[in-house]
Amino acid sequence: MKFKETSKIYALNKSTYVNLRWIAYTGQLATILLVQFFFEFKFNYLPCIFIIFVSVLTNLYLSFKIKENQLNNFISTIFLAYDIFQLSILFFLTGGITNPFIFLIIIPAVFSSQFLNIKSSIILVSITTTVLIFLTLFYLDLPHPNNPHFHAPDYYLYSIPIAILIGLIFLVYFGVKFGTENRIRKEAYDKMQEIMAKENELISLGGQAAAAAHSLGTPLSTILLTAKELKKEFGNNNKIKNDLELLISQSNRCSEIIKKLTLNPMIEDEFLDNEISLDIYIAEIVRSYKEISDKKFLVNLEEFKHKVKSYKSPEIVYGLRNFIGNANKFSENKIEIFLRSNNIETEILIKDDGPGFPKDLIDKARLGEPYIRTKDHKHISKYGLGLGTFIGKTLLEKNFAKIFFKNSEINGAQVIIQWDNKDLKKI
Repeated sequence: MKFKETSKIYALNKSTYVNLRWIAYTGQLATILLVQFFFEFKFNYLPCIFIIFVSVLTNLYLSFKIKENQLNNFISTIFLAYDIFQLSILFFLTGGITNPFIFLIIIPAVFSSQFLNIKSSIILVSITTTVLIFLTLFYLDLPHPNNPHFHAPDYYLYSIPIAILIGLIFLVYFGVKFGTENRIRKEAYDKMQEIMAKENELISLGGQAAAAAHSLGTPLSTILLTAKELKKEFGNNNKIKNDLELLISQSNRCSEIIKKLTLNPMIEDEFLDNEISLDIYIAEIVRSYKEISDKKFLVNLEEFKHKVKSYKSPEIVYGLRNFIGNANKFSENKIEIFLRSNNIETEILIKDDGPGFPKDLIDKARLGEPYIRTKDHKHISKYGLGLGTFIGKTLLEKNFAKIFFKNSEINGAQVIIQWDNKDLKKI
């Protein structure tokens, strides 16, 4: 099973990290002073305070000397490794594995799993494991005022690092998984925003073209009419006649261009403010694919009895275009699109006669996730399932649609898009 590669940008937000360190050092200092002077545990607390002081200096360096707002993978790993060693020294001086705060030693490694690459996470987990083993075998006692010679049983001492290591492995594993998924989804949503910006730009250009066509029509007709009248009056003057004929021909050419702009009914006010029904969406998208595809597109409107109109949505345009485009890629010969509606709901069924969706993705309901993985590499390499389908599904769901994927009983894939009519009216 092959994994889709994701973004390689790993970074740690400096301000967040710096603030967490300030909280940690404040808590460490407060705990040491409280244990020494309030609970009267007699231990050498001055080296602990010195270690905290050195850590404060490292945080000041991080705050003022490193200018980047996002710490790169290398710098983040260095500072997190330092945090592990800093904690290990404090725990060595204060009871080692018997210290009730020993579980805090895993925080830097867990933190790294969310924001850094897998290599850094492995390095920090290895350091944490080594430190835990060391602190189990070597540490300075933290004498209790009522029992200065207290020693925990060996099985208790050895069970603590084992429990912490198990927790560390699980937390880092889930941290890596969740961190990867978060990066994937961020990348996907960024891509979606980029696509929507382009879609909005196209619609804006279409509106401008429509406005220009309507606005230029009248003055152009006036120019053409005036030029013809001048030709009648000054037709005997060859020099003027040639100029007028050029003016007339170019005016006619401009008229033809404007006519082409207005041939497509979607270039009219529907681009701007008018409400349209889903069959108009489908007609526009199918028309664009017929120009570039040799496949047969069949649109069935027999059961499309109740047309619900809504303002044109770029999200719906892109979502439908994505699924119709995928059907075009999958199909062998034809794509069938059925529109059905009644008083309650509206449905679009997009069918193709291709090989269908990969069975493992259908069984696991994975279609519509970004960067999906399948055992059927043929589908991935040929059709590019994943990000595009995720974006299309997300955009349609944003506009109150419900999306279902299935394979036909004979052959081919099916995408079913449903709206409640009351939701469709809100768009």
